[in-house]
Amino acid sequence: MTIAIIEPKPTPFVAGVTAIAGAFAGLLVGTAQGSSLIGLVAGAVIAAAMAYVFLDYFRQERTARWATVIVFTIAAFLLGGPAGAIVGVLFGLFFGWFIFWLGEGRHRAKLPPYTTGLQVFYHYGFRVICGLVFFFLITPIIVVMPLSFNAENFFTFTPEMLALDPEGYSLKHYRDFFTNDDWQQALWNSVSIAPLATLLAVSFGTLAAIGLSSEHVPFRRPIMAILISPMIVPLIISAAGMYFFYSRLGLQGTYWGVVLAHAALGIPFVIITVTATLVGFDRSLTRAAANLGANPVTTFRRVQMPLILPGVISGGLFAFITSFDEVVVVLFVGSAGQKTLPWQMFTGLREQISPTILAVATILVTISILLLTTVELLRRRSERLRGMTPG
Repeated sequence: MTIAIIEPKPTPFVAGVTAIAGAFAGLLVGTAQGSSLIGLVAGAVIAAAMAYVFLDYFRQERTARWATVIVFTIAAFLLGGPAGAIVGVLFGLFFGWFIFWLGEGRHRAKLPPYTTGLQVFYHYGFRVICGLVFFFLITPIIVVMPLSFNAENFFTFTPEMLALDPEGYSLKHYRDFFTNDDWQQALWNSVSIAPLATLLAVSFGTLAAIGLSSEHVPFRRPIMAILISPMIVPLIISAAGMYFFYSRLGLQGTYWGVVLAHAALGIPFVIITVTATLVGFDRSLTRAAANLGANPVTTFRRVQMPLILPGVISGGLFAFITSFDEVVVVLFVGSAGQKTLPWQMFTGLREQISPTILAVATILVTISILLLTTVELLRRRSERLRGMTPG
């Protein structure tokens, strides 16, 4: 049995790495205060100084961590009030832990003892980059949520909100959404269009995926490329093409025209998810069912469909989200009678700057999170059914 020996890291190394983290934190704080460069430099200097003090003179981690939290909270409260104090607590907890985690070599505890310094750098560097990408993507979404509770008709944080004053928060934008006829009509249009478009996308997409998964089908790759082209071609081009095509058929501006357009956008998602599910499908099961006298429909319904059902449902959820959130195609293909929720949001931004959009956006984000969580659970269930992961 190999026992990993954790060696403390030299203080200059820890101070340098901590300074980089402090520079990033200082950049965020400085940007909020209107002085990004000063925040970046100050954050790096303070973080490096903390590393030297804690590792060379004050090595009691618990006490140092609480002292860091208290100092950061007080400083952040003076700069940003109660909201800043919350950020100060988070930064204090992080740096109070990070300095000792790095200085005592605990970052190597779960790595093989033969891992080189460069490999450790790649290991954590990859995770830091992924974290920064995640932060960059998720921050604009998170910012919208508290703004939806703004008591004023503004798209910015008011002084009352930053001070965590209850008077600065209100549910009036949510009340406007549930009581305004325009918003409710748009919601009804989205709810009536998305499920039917999803049903068509799942039906056609599943059949196409099963057919294209057979080895004897000629020109499988060109056909697959054509079917998933709505995901690749810029949406404005697809919307313009649908407009000219549907206008010739008399579907432009009709309910069924919007449904078919959204179904066409959702089919690629169903094809991709079902095709991925079929990769691990044991085709000897269908041959065994045929040998036992089952016809193709019975084989599909009793053998194949239960095993690929998680992939079908996942594709259906993606198709539903695509239809429910789509705005470009419906602007071209739909009419005023088919004004969906995203269309109403676009109108609110362009014409009246309604803060109700923030409440609607928060509701849509919540729905999307629930649906994506369902997709992930179904993906894991599909892997268990196919024996790719332990039960």
